Amino acid sequence: MTAATSAIRVLLVDDSALVRRGVRSVISSHCKDGSIQVVGDAATAAEALGEARRLRPDVMLLDIRLPDGSGLEVCRQILRDLPATRVLVLTSFADDSLVYNAVIAGAHGYLMKEIDPAGLLEAITNAAAGKSVLTPDVTNRILRLIRDEPGEGAGDLSLLSAQEKRVLALVSQGLTNKEVGEKMNLSENTVKNYLVNVFEKLRVKRRSQAAAIYAQASKETIG
Repeated sequence: MTAATSAIRVLLVDDSALVRRGVRSVISSHCKDGSIQVVGDAATAAEALGEARRLRPDVMLLDIRLPDGSGLEVCRQILRDLPATRVLVLTSFADDSLVYNAVIAGAHGYLMKEIDPAGLLEAITNAAAGKSVLTPDVTNRILRLIRDEPGEGAGDLSLLSAQEKRVLALVSQGLTNKEVGEKMNLSENTVKNYLVNVFEKLRVKRRSQAAAIYAQASKETIG
């Protein structure tokens, strides 16, 4: 592979300038042949969408939590607009529901920021080659959540009020009750009460199950 003709073009998306500089440095220092090149970076969801459409990267390294929106929604939009781009989630969050929702959103891989340089370069290379990049741990998380999903007859989102759906949408992005409350100008206790109603109507017991139902419904609506 030569840098001039077939370098893998990478776009970094993370709200931390330190993280972006660190990942850029890792790639440049450990990929001496230039076969992987960082062509741009972004700190927000809006910047990510704009830069992706402008640069058309082969691979996007995407954090889930961004200051102006969810990385999962960025993932969905990028895959609609640029189906050739491969999206790798690179995050410090390992919650089961986030992993599941990332895969449902279409992400081609889920990486933790603790990954070593060789592993990161291998993941980028594999993603660009069309391979799914899921470690055994991530795969086990997804399988466990699928096994724990509610049975037939559960999960009818039409039973939820508009406000309950808004709360669930934010929960599915990995936000805590406090963060949901801040987004919606509600008290943390009010958010908790909404979630109690959501769980009862969807016939689930865990927020990860409710989030999985919402993510699946969103995927079906999009697809």
